Amino acid sequence: MSEIKASMAGSVWKLVVKEGDEVSDGQDIVILESMKMEIPIAAETSGVVKELKVGEGDFVNEGDVIAIIE
Repeated sequence: MSEIKASMAGSVWKLVVKEGDEVSDGQDIVILESMKMEIPIAAETSGVVKELKVGEGDFVNEGDVIAIIE
C-alpha cells in the first residue's frame, strides 16, 4: 500500500483517476493548482486506487495524503 502525498499546498484542480482505477508508476493522479500553475501529482507505484482522500476544489497542504494505492 502506498500513500500519495501533496508535494505543495494548493487546490485540487482536477481528479485524473477514480477509485478502482489501475494506475502505473509515474501516472498522474490529480492536478493541483497553486499560484496559477498546474502541478501534476503522480503515482509513485503501480497498483489500484483504493481511496481518494480529496475532491475537486479541496485545498491541501504539503504532505497531505491525496490517494491510497494498493
